[in-house]
Amino acid sequence: MSVQSSVHTSADLSGSPGANHLAKPFRPLPIKALNAVGRGLARLGAVPIDLSMSGLLAAAQKHAKLHDFGLPSFRPGLSKLVEALESEARLNLFGRYFARRQMLELLAHRLVLADYRKHNHSVVFEKIVRPLFIVGLPRTGTTLLYGLLAEDPAHRAPLSWEIDDPCPPAETSTYHTDPRIETTRKRFEQVNRLAPGFQAIHPVGALMPQECIVTTASEFMSIRFQMCFDVPSYDEWLLEQDMTETYHHHRRFLQHMQFRHKGERWILKSPGHLGPIDALFDVYPDAMLIQTHRDPIRVVPSVASLEYTMRLVSSDDVDPARVGRQMIQTWSKLLEQGMAARARRPDRERQILDLTMREIVTAPLASVEKIYRHFDLELTSEARERMQAYLARHPKDEFGTHRYSLEDFALDADEVNAAFKGYRERFGISAEPFEKS
Repeated sequence: MSVQSSVHTSADLSGSPGANHLAKPFRPLPIKALNAVGRGLARLGAVPIDLSMSGLLAAAQKHAKLHDFGLPSFRPGLSKLVEALESEARLNLFGRYFARRQMLELLAHRLVLADYRKHNHSVVFEKIVRPLFIVGLPRTGTTLLYGLLAEDPAHRAPLSWEIDDPCPPAETSTYHTDPRIETTRKRFEQVNRLAPGFQAIHPVGALMPQECIVTTASEFMSIRFQMCFDVPSYDEWLLEQDMTETYHHHRRFLQHMQFRHKGERWILKSPGHLGPIDALFDVYPDAMLIQTHRDPIRVVPSVASLEYTMRLVSSDDVDPARVGRQMIQTWSKLLEQGMAARARRPDRERQILDLTMREIVTAPLASVEKIYRHFDLELTSEARERMQAYLARHPKDEFGTHRYSLEDFALDADEVNAAFKGYRERFGISAEPFEKS
């Protein structure tokens, strides 16, 4: 999509109907061989990679040589997730390895964060002042807006590398040269090899701002897992949970990250914030929210394409129609919850600014100015210049063009429109039909 004739965000405006744009499973030879072994073991009734909760907890403790996971609030989510991975996700052998690695890394985060906090008591006194959250449906210009706002020197955005390997916390003097940056870069290269085309859908990088879905993942209360695995019982359970303790965990993570490298305010982003707005404001009472909007008829197949591509990494049985239905259920539910929360808390409306994707991508700097005016923030000349340079550095289709359609996921326009009828009416969302190919 064009921004000032030269820039785009990953939420492309250019889907087209009729054609099949679905990615094909990509299997390097070693992974093909591994999965073949897994099929043979399955026929014998053998399960070679342990995904049990007790096994994961013990393995994480042994590897980290630590035992304290901090508060036990993560346990229900972990239990529900591993149950869904075993009963629903239809993982191949590499998928079991991939899932186990993720779980162990997230448990390791809890262990090292709890240990660091125990030995550095002053972390608890770190203040989080007026954090700025970008919320909204996926594929609604949030990546472009996040990148722009992160260019303001007053803003502190969590970068992928420091969330990927959080201990010790980043230091100002080595923030852009820390050796963990290269480690994270190589990990993203692996993801890109396993899921070709992922970058065109959702650009990621070691030095790019990361979403809060990764921060909340170590509480095992995150929509991140839906992206990688087909775990509908976990997803449905998650949408019914009180997220207050999850935001307390999120706050502790921010305190840790800013302990040695501070900013004037945090700039944060996640579509997962859409529903639990009450909990977010309970933990961050001075928060500022930007909610982005777009026609769901374009959002649903686009985010379905993202999740379909990622799920192919760990399963040989990914049903596009099933993915499409899940996207309708998840995002319509989160939007309904968010609208209900806003209706209950009219006193918070002054802390929320609504922006459409159309205005973000056609006039990004004007949108930024609108944000700063609304929240009474200072937009310095240095910040403006850096944002202009950001736009110049990121040309249209920088990572390739993202193509998708309703038909790819057996979606019907009437069904999608009906599911999001309340959202359309509440925010006056205009139709954005697919262009003819």
